[in-house]
This record gives sequence, C-alpha cells and structure tokens, in this order.
Amino acid sequence: MGAKSNDIAISVNNVSKNFVLPHERIDTIKSTFVQMFGSSNREVEVQHALRNISFEVKKGEFFGIVGRNGSGKSTLLKILAGIYQPSHGKVDVVGKLVPIIELGVGFNGELTGRENVYLNGALLGFSRKEMEGMYADIVEFAELEEFMDQKLKNYSSGMQVRLAFSLATRAQADILLVDEVLAVGDADFQRKCFDYFKKLKKAGKTVVFVTHDMSAVREYCGRAILIDDSRIEASGTAEEIASAYTRLFTHKVSGVSGSQSDMRWGDGQIKYTKVTASVDDASNQIIIDTTVKAMADVHEPIFGFAIKTGAGVNILGTNTKLKKMSAKSMRKGETVRHIWRLDNILGDGTFSVSAAVVADDNVTVHDWWEDASTLTIFRPEHTPYEIEPDISVERSDG
Repeated sequence: MGAKSNDIAISVNNVSKNFVLPHERIDTIKSTFVQMFGSSNREVEVQHALRNISFEVKKGEFFGIVGRNGSGKSTLLKILAGIYQPSHGKVDVVGKLVPIIELGVGFNGELTGRENVYLNGALLGFSRKEMEGMYADIVEFAELEEFMDQKLKNYSSGMQVRLAFSLATRAQADILLVDEVLAVGDADFQRKCFDYFKKLKKAGKTVVFVTHDMSAVREYCGRAILIDDSRIEASGTAEEIASAYTRLFTHKVSGVSGSQSDMRWGDGQIKYTKVTASVDDASNQIIIDTTVKAMADVHEPIFGFAIKTGAGVNILGTNTKLKKMSAKSMRKGETVRHIWRLDNILGDGTFSVSAAVVADDNVTVHDWWEDASTLTIFRPEHTPYEIEPDISVERSDG
C-alpha cells in the first residue's frame, strides 16, 4: 500500500462484513410447535454490507470516507471503532483510538448534566481531579452553564449533542473517528466543530471523517475513499473523491426531463457542460469559466454563481439579472460561455463554487450545480468588500 509500516495509523486489509437476516416462515400450528423444539422453516438472507475493503491511513492524516446512504461507510466506521467485528479480513490500529460517533450513547437521562459529564469522563479514563480541572471548559464550550444541574432527560436533543461533543473533544487520543457530527446542532455549534477540526489538523492528529459534506472533505481531508454498493469505488485526493461523489448524482441531470439530487438539480432545458475556477496570479483576479448548452429553446435565462467556504457558508456571488446584463434567449443546440472575473478578495483556504441557470421568472431551475468546482487560494489576508466582476459572453451554435 506504499507507506512505511511505522507511518501507518490504521491498516484495513480485505475487510468484509456480512449480516445474516433470518426470515421466519410459520404456516401452521404444527410448524409453530415443531419450531419450539429446534426445527424451523427459517429462511436466511445474507446482507453484504462491505466487500473486500482495503486502505491505509497515515499518522497525522485527515482521511475522509464518503458515500451515499446505505453504501456501507457507517458500518466501516463501526468496524474501525471495534463496535463490529469484520466477517473476513483484518484491521490494525496503532495508538489510542476514540470514536466520536453516536454522540451521547453513554448518557443517562435520569442524571444531571453535571453528573453525566463526570460519569462519561471516567469512562474516557479521566480521574475525578482531571475532570474538575476541565469541567468549566466543557460547560463553556457546550454553552450550558444554566442547565448543568437539570436532569438530562429535560435537555433538547441539540443540548445533549453539544454536551456530548464538548466532552468527546477532551478525549486524549492518537486517532479520532468522526461520523457526521456537523450535521447536528445549530450554526454556532457547527462553527465550533469546524474550529475544533482546524485545531486537530494543525496539531497533526489522525482523523477519519465520515461525511456527506463535500465542502468539508475538500477543506480538511488530504485523501479520501468513496464507498458505493459496499465496495471502494474510488480513492485519491480530497478533490478527486469529492468530484467522484458528486458524479454519483449529477449524471441524472440530462436531456429535458426533470431530475433532482442532493448536489445538482433542474429541468435540464439548459445544462452546464463546464465549470472551472482559478486565480490569475498576474491580475490577482478570480476567474470562473462556465459553459452551458441549451437542450430546448429557452426565453431569457439568468446565469449566476456562488462561492462558499469549506463550512458551506455562502460568502459571495451574483447573477446576470443582478448585474443588469441584457438577457438573451437561447436556441436549442446553442452554447454560451460566461467568464466571470472578480478581484481576489478571499483569504487562504479552499472554497467551493456553485453555478446556476434559472428561468426569467427567477423560480424555475434549469440547472443548479452545487460544488461544481473548487477554488484553492494560498495567502493569509482576507479583505471583504463588494464585488464588481467583469463578464464576457461568447455565443456559438452546436
């Protein structure tokens, strides 16, 4: 697999996981009686959750695992955590591993928030004195100072997650397994999660991250794997895997028939065929280059783009209607290229670019492509101000 053995934190070799699902078939009173004494009409179905999974995670690496619902990625995470044992294959882990999955599993609703913190701290291996030293920070991070002496059963689900995550971040681990923590909680809590991830990455911790958020994959992960239909479909850089994941959905946007997915949707009357984003070092401008093709005659469509941070927060964007560009109709088979140029006001980081084309009613979507491209910028400063992009348009037939 390439890396030296002393550089490896996790090694997964030909791991498969099967679940046996029995189906009882009781046709008569007699069969019920016979089954009580060990004989049955039981039919067994074998579900192959994972098939021959192999990969390595290096020490200090932020490694992503992505896939659609039901693909097997959560099963894999539980095998890495030791919750499940593989049916075949082997997993080797070097160092102390702590899973941040299924937050709050160790909590007791009849105990107060304070009592749950000390109880779960003990389960994590901390002494009473150590917990007393970190208690205030745990509560402050969770923003639950007023509620710690209330029973946990009276907490909202969001409050319980905040407390569980705050406690989990105190775990002293060489390797952390994280499963969709960012999908829960309010916006402020999610920002805290991202800040915590940044600290982990800066500290060189080994993190295995399972998510549906491709912006987060691009922002934090160096490498990733894509699991589909219980197998590794692709492995590579974060950008390669984020794009491969997006293609699982975007191929549905075709022709003129309606379609919808998590990452791309629209009626298909106009389709994006290219979206790229880059920085021109000479002019210090961001260049967003898009090409669309009309699959039908369309009256005065509106074109636009948006740029988001790795946390999924929209930071800037515009469209041809807002910029008061004269709208022109498109004929079937015609292609139009838009080249957006705007001053590079962004700071250091990786950003995602989405592109959209909508009807002149500003409601009907022809093609809306989330995370169509990635923009990476290397510089520390970030000076926000209103953008005034220059736009050039090229039209051609066929």
